[in-house]
Amino acid sequence: MMLQKTLRNLTIFAIAAYAIAADAQTYRLPNAHKAEHNDLIARQENIGNQISVKDTQDFLDNLFKDEEEPELDIYTEGWNSRSVNAYAGMEVPDTKSIDVSKFAMPCPGYVTSPYGYRPRFRREHKGIDLKLQTGDTVYAAFDGRVRLTNFERRGYGNYVILRHTNGLETVYGHLSKFLVKEDQDVKAGEPIALGGNTGRSFGAHLHFETRFMGMPINPAAIFDFANQTVHTDTYTFDKQTYKKARNYDPAANTEYAKQYRATHPARVTASTSGTSSKKASTYTVRKGDTLSRIASRNGVTVRQLCKLNGLTTKSKINPGKKLRLR
Repeated sequence: MMLQKTLRNLTIFAIAAYAIAADAQTYRLPNAHKAEHNDLIARQENIGNQISVKDTQDFLDNLFKDEEEPELDIYTEGWNSRSVNAYAGMEVPDTKSIDVSKFAMPCPGYVTSPYGYRPRFRREHKGIDLKLQTGDTVYAAFDGRVRLTNFERRGYGNYVILRHTNGLETVYGHLSKFLVKEDQDVKAGEPIALGGNTGRSFGAHLHFETRFMGMPINPAAIFDFANQTVHTDTYTFDKQTYKKARNYDPAANTEYAKQYRATHPARVTASTSGTSSKKASTYTVRKGDTLSRIASRNGVTVRQLCKLNGLTTKSKINPGKKLRLR
């Protein structure tokens, strides 16, 4: 009886063992899967060796590098040119919006000669002439940098060209003295020169130009000289209209001229010989004198000098000759 019970238990154990073995065979991974699994485990690396903050940042920087808008360097194009127009041959956009809100008047003078064609000289006057006395201060119209200080005997005389952060260039001609140097940064309203009568000039004044990519804009399209301000905070350059003035009123300029003369009396500079003054009736010609220089010094016109003395604009005047002024 005891033996039968033992055999029965052994039989049950054997059957169970066989079932477990059979079940293990049923869920065993195929050899191919086992090999792939082992290969993946063998190639596993520490994730710390694959990812770092620096590498991630470098990746992002490179990803967006080409999409960033590069900062425009306005002091490159034609910067080393010795010409007034440093943009010759370059393509100029049809329109361009220019911020002129941060401005200063180049000088407080009124307009003595407007922009445009001059029949007398058969050429374009590419700027505006503003009244001043020799030695009066000339100011930077906008923030920027000095591109050129130069002298041109038959034209601008002593002149300064500034390139501005708003994309414009301004030209200041017939100066008596420079107060700035090339490559010097300036602010709007900062003194840059003293006014004068150098170059091709018939009396002390400031020749003032405003240019966009070398194209001479009518300064009266930007500035309201009679009211000593700008027309609007933004000027829109247009190839079709840049030569036209905005709200230019000769009557307003005439009225402003009266006010200016009342508050800016002309200085009288006596000559060493005592013959040249504002009220003198005659003048003794000195070496190097020209009709235009004599006229500007004595508050008369070349035409008046010629008429009073029986001369023409081409007449030769010798040192020692006395000329009537009144």
